[in-house]
Amino acid sequence: MTALKKRYKVLVLLCTLSLITYMDRLCIAVAGPAMQKDLGLDAEKWGWVLGAFALTYSVFEIPAGAWGDRWGQKNVLTRIVVWWSVFTILTGFVKGFVLLVIVRALFGVGEAGAYPNMSGVVARWFPLQQRSRAMGAIWGASRAGGALVPLIIVPVIALLGWRQGFWLFGSLGVIWMLIWKKRFYNNPGDHPGITDAELKEIAHEEDDGGHSTVPWKRIFSHPQVWLIMLMCWSYVWGSWFYLSWLHTYLVNGRGFTMAEMGIYAPLPFIMGMIGNAAGGSLSDKCAQKFGVKTGRRLIGAISLAASAACLFLTAATTGKLSGMLFLILGFGLMDCMLPIAWAICLDIGGKYAGVVSGAMNSAGNLGGFVCSIVFGYIVQKSGQYATAIAIVGVLLTVSAALFACIDPEKKL
Repeated sequence: MTALKKRYKVLVLLCTLSLITYMDRLCIAVAGPAMQKDLGLDAEKWGWVLGAFALTYSVFEIPAGAWGDRWGQKNVLTRIVVWWSVFTILTGFVKGFVLLVIVRALFGVGEAGAYPNMSGVVARWFPLQQRSRAMGAIWGASRAGGALVPLIIVPVIALLGWRQGFWLFGSLGVIWMLIWKKRFYNNPGDHPGITDAELKEIAHEEDDGGHSTVPWKRIFSHPQVWLIMLMCWSYVWGSWFYLSWLHTYLVNGRGFTMAEMGIYAPLPFIMGMIGNAAGGSLSDKCAQKFGVKTGRRLIGAISLAASAACLFLTAATTGKLSGMLFLILGFGLMDCMLPIAWAICLDIGGKYAGVVSGAMNSAGNLGGFVCSIVFGYIVQKSGQYATAIAIVGVLLTVSAALFACIDPEKKL
């Protein structure tokens, strides 16, 4: 029997981390209705709670990605996971609005850089023609985490309360970190047991183990980097709605009970798993057939435009199940783009993929911060969700247009 290649074992570690990341991140979204009721938070205040994470996360994305490129991802990801696990646990102890905002802001500081460093690992460990699929697997795992959270948290809330869920999920990262420290090596060549044949397969100019000076001016004067950032700022309005507001919307906006929400809320994330796998695979195949430029653009732009149409239909329909159907399709289509965007950061950034992907994700989470606040204010002032969801559809349409302009062949 042929032994599993070392890079795929690394990918398993990254997928497991991605799953835990989104379990910790989405715990607050699923527990949202119970937390709002218990702590007396209206939609405006809840928007600030969600936005606190997005703001600090966006600020620290670029430096955390640069640290991984400079010093190697092993130690940086270790620090990231320990920090966010602590503040996930602390979220379960807060008893007021101000302290909750502070804890979630510090949680964002800690989790920043997780995905830029994971993309840096992929850039080092995977050849170009497998990167989109590798990122698709990582982001698909994040959606598995999103699907699992309601199935776990809703029964926990019913039996014990919302605080215990944060304590449970916070402990998972510490376990992962202990395995990561023992099993992972920044440089593929340092990994014991790796074959010369596999090293030859994955060899490229990024295999230097890090420790290089980041050319900040060259990166942030590159037009493609700014296109990626603008695209992600617009796209994240759609992503952030699903990750932060979906569960509250189903209960308060569509009339689902908490038990019904626990059943239906995982479905968009299951479709997201499919979308990530399909988008990553299709992009790599199209890139091989039509070239990287066309292969990346085609799937990304079409999937974003189709997702925008689903959000417009969600805003227009009043039926519970019809609205749920459009939400499920919308997230799956949107996620077809996600691994492609991260693969483009690897294409353009090379050994500076952590910085480029950090810049993209930083811009995106600034969009998430604005979305959280604006969405909450619109709902609070209007008393309904349709207008806010339609605005998300508009931003996804803008993102599709920007994606069609990105050229991944224009490297740093």
